[in-house]
Amino acid sequence: MNKFLKNSNFAMTVIIVIGILAVLNFFSYNIFYRFDLTGNKDYSISKVSKNTVSKLGDILNIKVYFSKNLPSQYVNLPQEVGDILDEYANYSGGKIKVEFIDPKDDTELKQKLMIMGIPELQFNVLEKDKYQVVNGYLGIAVQYGDRTEVIPVVQDTNNLEYEITLAIKKVVNKEKTAIGYLTSNGTLSAEKEIPLAYKNLSEIYNVEQVNLTEQKEISAEIKTLIIAGPKENFNEEELKTIDQFLMKGGSLFVLLDGVKVGDGLKAEKNTTGMEGLLEKYGVKLNNNLVLDVSSGMASFNQGFITFSTPYPFWPKVIKTGFNKDNVSTAKLESVLFPWASSIDLETDKIDKDNKISYLAKSSIKSWTLDGEFNLNPQQDFNPTNQGEKNLAVSIFGKFQSAYGNGSTDKGRIVAVGDSDFVSDGFVRQSPDNMIMFQNLVDSLSLDEDLINIRSKGITDRPLKEIEESKKASMKYGNIFGVMVAVVLFGIFRYYRRKKVDFIDEL
Repeated sequence: MNKFLKNSNFAMTVIIVIGILAVLNFFSYNIFYRFDLTGNKDYSISKVSKNTVSKLGDILNIKVYFSKNLPSQYVNLPQEVGDILDEYANYSGGKIKVEFIDPKDDTELKQKLMIMGIPELQFNVLEKDKYQVVNGYLGIAVQYGDRTEVIPVVQDTNNLEYEITLAIKKVVNKEKTAIGYLTSNGTLSAEKEIPLAYKNLSEIYNVEQVNLTEQKEISAEIKTLIIAGPKENFNEEELKTIDQFLMKGGSLFVLLDGVKVGDGLKAEKNTTGMEGLLEKYGVKLNNNLVLDVSSGMASFNQGFITFSTPYPFWPKVIKTGFNKDNVSTAKLESVLFPWASSIDLETDKIDKDNKISYLAKSSIKSWTLDGEFNLNPQQDFNPTNQGEKNLAVSIFGKFQSAYGNGSTDKGRIVAVGDSDFVSDGFVRQSPDNMIMFQNLVDSLSLDEDLINIRSKGITDRPLKEIEESKKASMKYGNIFGVMVAVVLFGIFRYYRRKKVDFIDEL
């Protein structure tokens, strides 16, 4: 009888559970909601994307041109892309229509895609024990009215939400925000030194080149002026032009090196006059170099030998070094600042109501080098006066003209004591460098609209930054943890069964 009752209770429990699951499944089709337990909400669209699609005034079509005969590494990609686009469609209130299309052998469609900018790709596919080259597509087109934006190739979903939301904003908004890039005074060449950063800016903004040797006034349409790595002197008229741009409500993004590093690791102080203008606003750039125990790896040639070594002159700011209260840096993981100089804020020159942010700091084990600059990577480093150093700061609020020509209460200044961090070589080595650069431009120009989306992906969480005691715990936990858990569970089950058998015998 006891056995019969136990079986009956078990059957009833199964029926109840199935019933509950059926009810939940029914409601899941009528109520759209997803639970995302990842730290950065990587598998759900952000509030910015939801707001963007909820305000659509007309139907927006998203056409996904994916071939069906894709290599094995892309087998799950259509499903993952479809899941993300389903969220866009659900939050748009029916304004977004998603369609998956396989171009196959449609010659006319292939011609149209080529004109749109979606290329036909070639893949190596293993069939019948042989590698064969097949053609296929992995592109997306976003269409709104007569305007179309494309994502030429989608290889993964890591940054897909940012690309889709940016494409939607482009087709919905007819005009881009204008920003300026200073090309005079020996700044970094947009075409040769920072083409990746410049290209990314051009996708979002209308980038106008500004040459102070030829123009005496900066266009009122420009919202932010980027001054990246100047190496030549500014005359008084040029500095006054920049000052007036700020006084009229413009924003300044200055990437300024306190020390110039040339061929053969020769270094000298960099004085352009720009540092003097910044100091009048309360931002003091020091003519030093910051060294840090937390540093990036650098490669050097010695004769016929190439060697890599941690290089203290390349401070590596990790998560604890970023300002968590500033949306531009809150989600950054790791940024490399090669040959950076420290920045001090002179609070007596800054309005007490201004918003000051210490965006990035070196670690407590950093120090500075002044005067004689020996950049030899094989020298014996002798840290002195170790402590955190400011590498990037921002001030938003009220500024007085450095030349007594008015004031503004809407001024914005972001200053970084390094320009090399945004050059192509270092962006490829440390992807968060690009994210920080774009975030800072957005914070000055777009009211921080796209920052949260771009910063969602985790790019670097190195184990070497974890304390040694935690490393050991994780190591031995991974080795012995599962085995210990299985043994304990086995002992528990053994004594539990023994106890049940004893009760049944009674």
